[in-house]
This record gives sequence, structure tokens and C-alpha cells, in this order.
Amino acid sequence: MSHSLGYSPCPNDTYIFYGLVHNCIRNAPEFVEVLEDIETLNSLALDGKLDVTKISFHALAHLRDRYCLLHSGGALGRGCGPLVISASPLDPHDLTGSTIAIPGKLTTAALLLRLFNPQLENLVVLPFHEILQATQKGDVQAGLIIHESRFTYPDYGLHKVIDLGEWWEHETGHPIPLGGILARRDLGKPRIQEIDQALKASVEFAHANPETVRSYIKEHAQEMDEAVMQQHIDLYVNNYTLDYGPDGEAAIQDLISRAESAGIIPSTEKSLFIDG
Repeated sequence: MSHSLGYSPCPNDTYIFYGLVHNCIRNAPEFVEVLEDIETLNSLALDGKLDVTKISFHALAHLRDRYCLLHSGGALGRGCGPLVISASPLDPHDLTGSTIAIPGKLTTAALLLRLFNPQLENLVVLPFHEILQATQKGDVQAGLIIHESRFTYPDYGLHKVIDLGEWWEHETGHPIPLGGILARRDLGKPRIQEIDQALKASVEFAHANPETVRSYIKEHAQEMDEAVMQQHIDLYVNNYTLDYGPDGEAAIQDLISRAESAGIIPSTEKSLFIDG
């Protein structure tokens, strides 16, 4: 029996999952990929339509009763957080009252923005790839950008208002938890652990065979410059992608605890991991 596997066409995800969906991992479960942007994946998971999926840690917090977090495959690190940008130089404290484009209500970027300043209320959801142009044109006063936009925003003549990753690291000392991989709890502990091991093996396969996975990454990266594509992988795929370890788990728990305390997400007694 095959399982549905949701992930984005972004280079870090296609890099990570190549081995799994191309049957390169011995004795791995069989998967059928569902490629969608992160906000669509968040929505599909909220509807319980995916067995295994990439997810924003913000959305994870609303899904803990039905899904558990896997130890591998996540996007977490330092110097890789979302940015707020604007057409004209703007002080971070002047964002209050501004209309800000965000890439989805349940993205981790939106959660970090709300934790940074709970008074920011004029938020407009746009597809992440439209935010730079909307900000440049003045349709919004500021934009919250993720993915490769953090490398390309200067090309639009835009200015950085604040790096929310830098703010998070300074505030907490933790790396920035952006997204992880979830599995449905009703798959059962043995199968979930099997999937987790296969996922780690898929990351290791990509590390060992970068040229093999490159054409698949380029196929889904569309118009992205190859240098930007590699920057994207280098930034979002790191040691935490193989296994969060104690540091990564502490960062995720802190993000969730702060969001619970702020009343942004519901609390639950369920552990993050199936073996927790």
C-alpha cells in the first residue's frame, strides 16, 4: 500500500525527497508525491488528506492530535528566517498599522511576525511568489518573504525592515524552526518509525548523489537561477535535516510554548513525536 506524501517544489524539499519517491531507498514504504506550496499543504493536512507531509511548525501546532512530527526532513537552522521588506526604508517599530502581505496565515513566518509584534493586524495573504512584486508596486506597505525571495528581494529595489530569524535567535538563543515532516498517528508507531528511517536515508542519499537529484530539483524550480537554487539547498538543508537532536527539539518546543502562551495556538497533551 502506498502513502500520500506532500511537499513543496522548493529545492530543499525536492532534494530531500528525491530518494523516497524514486525508489532509491531499500525497503522504504511506497509513496505517491503531492507537490503543492506550503500553505496548500497546511490546508490539506488540516483536512486530514495527507499521510505524510511537509508542514509549517505553525500549522503543526493545530494538528498535534492527528499527526506526529518525524525526526528527519525538517527546515531549521540559523540565518535562514523570514524577512519583512518594504519599498522605502522603514523602522521595524513603524510596522504597526501597516498593511503587510504574508505567505499564509498558518506559515511559521506569520507566527514569528505575530510573536515579534502582536499589534500587527493588517495582514493580507498572498502567494509567496507574488509578495515581492506587490510590495514593489505599493499594493501593500510591507511584505513577509520566505524561500528564495530572501536572496532576490534586492533585485526589486526593496529594503529589509527586519530579519525575523535574527530576532528569534537573539530573543531565544535557539535556531529558527521553520517546517517539519508530519505523519498521521493512525499509521501506527512501527510504520511511522519506518517512514522516519527511510526519510533520513533519503536525505543521506541526496548528500551522496547530488548530481543524480539535480535534474529533478531543476525541473520543479522552474525559472529559478541555478545559483539561487543551490543557495536555497545550502541554507535550508543542514545537520538538523538529518535529525533535530536536542537543540532542534528545544527550539521547536520553545516556539510552540510561546505561541500557546500568546493564545495563538491551542494546547494539547499529545507528545510531538510518536516515541515521545
